[in-house]
Amino acid sequence: MQFIDLKRQYARIEEEVQAGFRRICENAQFIMGSDILKLEVMLADYVGRKYCLSCSSGTDALLIPLMAWGIGKGDAVFTTPFTFIATSEVVVLTGATPIFVDIDRKTYNISTSDLERVIEKTISEGKLTPKAIIPVDLFGLTADYDEINRIAKKYNLLVLEDAAQGFGGVYKGKRACSFGDVAATSFFPAKPLGCYGDGGAVFTDDENLIEIFKSIRIHGQGSDKYDNIRTGINGRLDTLQAIVLIEKLKIFDEELEKRNQVAKKYGELLKNKLVVPFIPDDCVSSWAQYSVLAESAWHRSELQQKLKENDIPTAIYYPIPLHLQTAYKKLGYKKGDFPISEEIASRIFSLPMHPYLTDEEIEFICSKIN
Repeated sequence: MQFIDLKRQYARIEEEVQAGFRRICENAQFIMGSDILKLEVMLADYVGRKYCLSCSSGTDALLIPLMAWGIGKGDAVFTTPFTFIATSEVVVLTGATPIFVDIDRKTYNISTSDLERVIEKTISEGKLTPKAIIPVDLFGLTADYDEINRIAKKYNLLVLEDAAQGFGGVYKGKRACSFGDVAATSFFPAKPLGCYGDGGAVFTDDENLIEIFKSIRIHGQGSDKYDNIRTGINGRLDTLQAIVLIEKLKIFDEELEKRNQVAKKYGELLKNKLVVPFIPDDCVSSWAQYSVLAESAWHRSELQQKLKENDIPTAIYYPIPLHLQTAYKKLGYKKGDFPISEEIASRIFSLPMHPYLTDEEIEFICSKIN
């Protein structure tokens, strides 16, 4: 059994993907070919934003907006410690300081009540200038953007939606990547919409900003290839990856429906044994992961071992919250600073999740847990 079965998915789109690969190889349009623009138009239309910029990874999709905004030394960017390090890594790469905010106990997304408190604390300390918020759409569930946007407006902060895991999710009738001043997503193969390597995209409605993004993506290039007008990165998406994403996007809504059917089946079978994911009534998750809570770290280890003995893979997202990781020792955080993140990290684990899980496979997995 596969944790994420990309082979079954490939069997559906093999003919179309191979035909696209042959065409690209014959035309030798490997970098910034016409399929890149086609993909960007499709993605922007799908999420309901004016502009989309494809790029080389989800990390670069987060980095490009921060660079465009000029965020740097002395600035504070607020985010959650319960996420992959890329979310805070890009803040450090600009020279700014990530300020962590604990998570909501039910959704595992950034706590909006704690967010405002931490912003107020940062302002009162006077050491850093608050500049932006990076909410994370964790495991496929969008953050609470109505409240986040209210807070951002109150304190004049920019919002960068980290939808690396959220693409395809819905919040109050709007799709993930349509929130904030800018949104970023990842096309890493394991994501709900993944390519066959690294890839990402940035979304905005700001015409001036998208032009800056385009420049940053290609070494800060100006109107002339060899006139670089700002510091940029090498952040282009390969045309071959665009082919994969175009074909996957065609079947994406069907796959989302199947993901939600899988999640519903899991929930029905496990609700009396484990804490299953909470999805607010006004949201739809894209189920990047199906993560459950064991009673304790010991209970989690016991369950994972039992599943492993039956060739059922599991994973832990995320075992060490960012504030306790070695890279951030200099920020001065300690164990106990974010108790909810720490507790969830000690109990959470993820089960196989993809659109091609059968009822029989789900029942087998749950039988070993129950």
